[in-house]
Amino acid sequence: MDESLVLRRETHLAAPAAAVFAFLTDPEKIIRWMGTEATTEAHPGGLYLINGVSGRKARGAFREVVPVHRLAYSFGWEGDEAVPPGSSLIEIDLLEQNGGTLLRMTQTGLPNAEQRAGHARGWAHYFGRLAVAAAGGDPGPDHGPVHHRAA
Repeated sequence: MDESLVLRRETHLAAPAAAVFAFLTDPEKIIRWMGTEATTEAHPGGLYLINGVSGRKARGAFREVVPVHRLAYSFGWEGDEAVPPGSSLIEIDLLEQNGGTLLRMTQTGLPNAEQRAGHARGWAHYFGRLAVAAAGGDPGPDHGPVHHRAA
């Protein structure tokens, strides 16, 4: 595995692990911070499907589900040759910390630096929205991550 292509993010959320876990697995809670529609079957082999705000669909399957502590699921984009459904692996650990939860995410299986950078922008955007939602706030309408900024 090429370590330079491994994506790692950590974020502290002002919510208990059980609440954060629900925002990662409950379709009604997922769409409060990411996407327009979600279907999840949070058990090993179960479906992970998110319709994104851009019209893209993220699809995968749960590999590991340890309620309120850990999730692992395959991930990719329908119709995308670079990162097709199931081609990458997302692992999320939730650790109680400082009255909230430390979310530690690792994504492996990305094919190149460009895809790693794009997914890093996406996760930064969505974990910011998750932090607001999990703490009981309203992150507002999702316009997706900004890919290009005008000079």
